[in-house]
Amino acid sequence: MNEVLDWLSRQAALMVASLADPVQLLALVSAAVAAALVIVSAFVKTMIPLRWLAVASNLGFIVYGLAHPAPLMVVLHAVLLPANLWRVGQMVRLTKRVHASVADSQQLEVWLRPYMRAKIYRAGQRVFGVGDVADRLYFVVTGTVELPEVGRTLQAGQMFGEIAFFAPDRRRSSSARCVTPCQLMSIDEDTFRQLVYQNPDFGLEVVRLIAGRLSADVMRLTRKTGDDAGSPPAAS
Repeated sequence: MNEVLDWLSRQAALMVASLADPVQLLALVSAAVAAALVIVSAFVKTMIPLRWLAVASNLGFIVYGLAHPAPLMVVLHAVLLPANLWRVGQMVRLTKRVHASVADSQQLEVWLRPYMRAKIYRAGQRVFGVGDVADRLYFVVTGTVELPEVGRTLQAGQMFGEIAFFAPDRRRSSSARCVTPCQLMSIDEDTFRQLVYQNPDFGLEVVRLIAGRLSADVMRLTRKTGDDAGSPPAAS
């Protein structure tokens, strides 16, 4: 018991001495703030705030390591700091590109390109068939793609396969075939999920963009049906 009390008294003396030294006081405050940020980050669900907390805690531990001093801690967090800053910048840029794509749908493929995989298809080659599991979204880079069952022809810059990607049964309702030699880019479900986890605004804006395209398709179909109904019957 006496040994414990002696240890506590020594620690208290060291604490008092540290508080009297401005440099050591700065080290203790920096370490306390950095530790608090680490604890707070455990309760954060979205990635951008989590990265900012990591950046702040890196700075706190670097200050502590320089003032204490603790060279190993300085090196560790000096390595982690630029990595966290880079990830924050990447996600902030992604958010800006997503917002820009709402006003200009042609930007969709541009800001998703770093996360997509390119593939060359021959003329007549099938991309997917009716009933296939929808595990990828596609963009036409070059060439022409046909969706026979729905009577659509897609050109460069257009997205397809997104409806089934978000459908409950995840099954394709139409096939896709390359009419000409094509270069297609696609993003898989796992990558998409990671992007949504890293930045929920990304998922929200993509859903809004797809909903807008669906609304436009419904309006075109409604107008076409109305035009067909109003046209005179063909001569027999």
